Parts: sequence; structure tokens; C-alpha cells
Amino acid sequence: MARGRLTLYLLLFFLITINYADRIALSIGAAPIAAEFHISPVGMGFLFSCFLWSYVLCLIPWGMITDRIGIRAVGGIGIALWSAATVLTGFAPGLAWLFGARLAMGAGEASAFPAAGRAVREWVPASEYGLASMLVISGGYAGPAIGSVLFGWFATSLGWRGGFVALGCIGFLWLLASLMWFRKPSSSASNPAPAPVDHRPSGLRALLASSTMWGLLLTQGACVYSHYLFLTWLPSYLQLTRHLTILKTGLFSAIPFAVTVICSLAIAALSDRLLRGRDGRTGQRRLMVAGMMLVSTVVLLTPLVTNIWLILVLVTVSLTGTSAATGLNAALLTDLLPSSSNAGTANSVLVVGGNAFGMLAPIVTGYVIASTGHYDAAWVISGALLIAGMIISMTMTRRPIRAGADVIDRAPSAASA
Repeated sequence: MARGRLTLYLLLFFLITINYADRIALSIGAAPIAAEFHISPVGMGFLFSCFLWSYVLCLIPWGMITDRIGIRAVGGIGIALWSAATVLTGFAPGLAWLFGARLAMGAGEASAFPAAGRAVREWVPASEYGLASMLVISGGYAGPAIGSVLFGWFATSLGWRGGFVALGCIGFLWLLASLMWFRKPSSSASNPAPAPVDHRPSGLRALLASSTMWGLLLTQGACVYSHYLFLTWLPSYLQLTRHLTILKTGLFSAIPFAVTVICSLAIAALSDRLLRGRDGRTGQRRLMVAGMMLVSTVVLLTPLVTNIWLILVLVTVSLTGTSAATGLNAALLTDLLPSSSNAGTANSVLVVGGNAFGMLAPIVTGYVIASTGHYDAAWVISGALLIAGMIISMTMTRRPIRAGADVIDRAPSAASA
């Protein structure tokens, strides 16, 4: 692997890692925050979810902006916005401030995946699509692992308010590094531009006219629902049902997320190896997407287990399955996307699909807990969605994304800088 691409991969990985570390902080600090502001489980569900309201609304605008002004600018502006919002969370005088800070954080964090997705499509050779996409997605699992431990430590030493301030400052370190090193690798064996004829779909409307795009979108939704169930409610589940301290909750929450990163990257590398020399436009990567979703349905066994270590094993296996499926589904989008010129918009559409389901997970789970007094139905809902997503992936992602005609790539646009 060329040195320039290694630097790019590390920056993309840490961009998403910081993104998710800041997200999970509220989940780790949920118990003292709920106690201080007298927030019910349903109220916490809405507070967990409100981040996603602005996140989803801003994804497609950020994708279009990425396609216009470039990857580096969007990455820098976005992380500055959400890091500032994370810091301001620590100064919340009441519930309204918490909601406002989470909404602002969601708006800023919506920039990350469109920028990272376009970087993969435009700056990475096709033979590394799976690995590059999984490195981006893996940040979404490394972030909770690292963020759980860091915030637990910060909050134990500084209180939950100091935890948010300290964690939020980390994003500004990435911003400084990006000013020096975040650019297209000079040695990048990017995807050459064939192109006598150009019938590629362009713009949001054309993307949404493709049944393949809808298949990718719905598959992503099924995976991300489960991811957000674990991301938002696993820490509270461990504290309330297993009576762990906030520090131990951070450590136990970190274990499945950390193991997931390693396993998912290995699965992605295997995917690239198996597809090497084959035409990615045939959608063969969907077989591994569906297989990983099947693995993740072990979450259905969670209500049957009481031992905390067995619960962590099930959560780890399920998270690995959803992580691998999410990353491979993003790589499948890159396989089936005919042009890098609208890669930012296409990736934002994919993430909208995932997070439209993801924003429901904390709210639905909050109502499940309030109405039943336990978490069992929450795991069942997650497993059922994974099975549905597996079927959708197998049946709807067989062809390239198109708008009435075959599509051919052409040279990258000026917005790649």
C-alpha cells in the first residue's frame, strides 16, 4: 500500500472515530445526566435520538456541498462545528440546552460520511474499495470503544460536564493534522476515466430513480438500526440491569466495539481478495453483505442469556456482523456507482437511509422499556429488521445504479481537492 494512501486511510478512520466517540458520550453519561435533569426513559430516548434529526436533515446538503467545494474543506468545517457543540454540551444549564447542543452536533457530524465516501470513490483504487470503506465504517465502532473509555475516565475525574469539554477538544487536534496531511495521495491509482459516452445518472433525483439505490439504502437502514440500539442503550442496559458503575460501563461497552473493528477489517480485506479481478458492477459483494447480516441476527438470543460475559459475546458477534455488513454495503455502493462526480451525494443518500432507521432505534427502545420494563422486545425488533435487510440486499442490489441507461465513469471533477 502506498504511503500516501495509508495517511489518507488513517485520517479518514480517525475522522469517523472522533465522530462516534463524541456521539457515545451522552450514552455513557446518561445516568448522572438523567438524574440531574429528572429525565424519564422516554425523555432519554428522545434526547438520544434528537442528534439524528439534524444529522439526517443535513446529510444530503452536505453531500451536495462536498461535490461542489471538495473533500478537505467539508471535513475541516464539519469537525470544527461538531467539536464545538460537544464542548458546549458540558455547559448545559438545562434540558433545552442539551437538545440544542445535540442538534448542532448532528448538523456538523453529517459532513463526515459524504466527505469520506467521496474520498474513497475518487482517491482510492478499485482493488481497495472494501478495505477503504470498512476503515471508514470501522471508525464508527472504534469511536464508541475509545469514546466509552475516555469519557468514562474524564467523567470520573472531571464530572460529566468536564468529560464533554475534554472529549470535544480532541476534534480540533484532527483539524490541525488535516491542514497538513489531508489531501489526495499523489501515488493514488485512482479509477481511470474511460468514457466516450456518458449516460451516467447525475444529481439526487436520478439516484433516487434507481431501485438499486433503494436496495442499498434499506439494507443500510436495517444495519444501522441495530448499531444505534447498541450505541445508545447498551451502556444504560449494563448500568440498570447489571448494576455496573459508569467507569465499568465504559470499559464493558468498549470491548465489543473494539473487537468489532479488528474482525470487520479482516472481513473487508477478504472481500477485496475474493473480488479481485472480477467486475464489481455485478454486485457480487452483496453475498457477503447478506451473510454478515445473517451472523448479526444472534442478537435474537440476548433475551435468553443472563451471564454478562455471554451477553458481551452475543453483542460482539452481532456488532461485528452489522459493522461488516454496513462497510461492505458502502463498498457495494462504490462498486455500483458509475461516477465519482456525485459520490458525495450518493453516500449522503446511503447514510440518510441508514440513519432514518437509526433515529428510530433509541425512541422505539425507550417506549419498549417504558411499556414492558425490560429490553427483550428491543432485541427482537433488531433481529427482525436484520433478516428483512438480508433479503433486500440479495434481491435489490444486483445491478449498477442507473437512470434509464448504462453508465460510464469519466474524469474526476475539480471538487476533489
